[in-house]
Amino acid sequence: MSVSSWMDKLPGRARGLAWAKHVSKPQTHGILCTVRLDFLSVSVSMLWLRLQLGKLTVLFAVWVFSLGAHAQDDTWKWGVYAGKYYDTEPAGFVNGRADFKEQYLLAVTATKPVWTSKSWPIAIEWDFMVGQQGGLASLTEIAGAPALRISGFPWHEVLRTDLRLAPLGVSYTSGVSPLELGAGGNGSQWLNFLFIELAVSLPRQDRLELFARLHHRCSIYDLINNYGANGQDFFALGFRTRY
Repeated sequence: MSVSSWMDKLPGRARGLAWAKHVSKPQTHGILCTVRLDFLSVSVSMLWLRLQLGKLTVLFAVWVFSLGAHAQDDTWKWGVYAGKYYDTEPAGFVNGRADFKEQYLLAVTATKPVWTSKSWPIAIEWDFMVGQQGGLASLTEIAGAPALRISGFPWHEVLRTDLRLAPLGVSYTSGVSPLELGAGGNGSQWLNFLFIELAVSLPRQDRLELFARLHHRCSIYDLINNYGANGQDFFALGFRTRY
């Protein structure tokens, strides 16, 4: 006997309840399957993005290393900078949306050119830092990244001005900062290292330069992890000299 024939013999109210129960089960199962497939699709997409990001980072690092033989100036520059924590991303700081907290950073930095363009006022440099954080949490940070230095601004004959950008790097802290915890209480010692820096020096005398830096740790919009934390941000001032 088919399901429809069996239901036809039931009273009206019982027939409606039986039919609803019969129909709802496959529909509910279908909805659950759809949700599971959607979740699996999102997970696979995130994994693919992380793998692609890893490949790009490795290729970029290999490319930067290969440029080392073509550097016109391979002199190391050493510097010191100190900064205070603010609770937004670099873009928020630039737009004036930053609240400072009692967390501080004191760091030593080393910079080495690996390539300088002969036609354009640009160069690629390695930038490394070792710093100590204190205030709300005591942490040691070690980080490094390839940086693009842009020079040649119209007023360079009066004041040499360089813009340095480092979007991809590696940052490690000795512990998980309470300022980096996500909503679930999770955090990571390994994150991406990013900085934006504006440096000034006297014309044709770049042995000593002063700079302001936005120092940033992040998960690259949840590509490294999905803890939902912003990372750490510091606005810092420092100086750098060449030996």
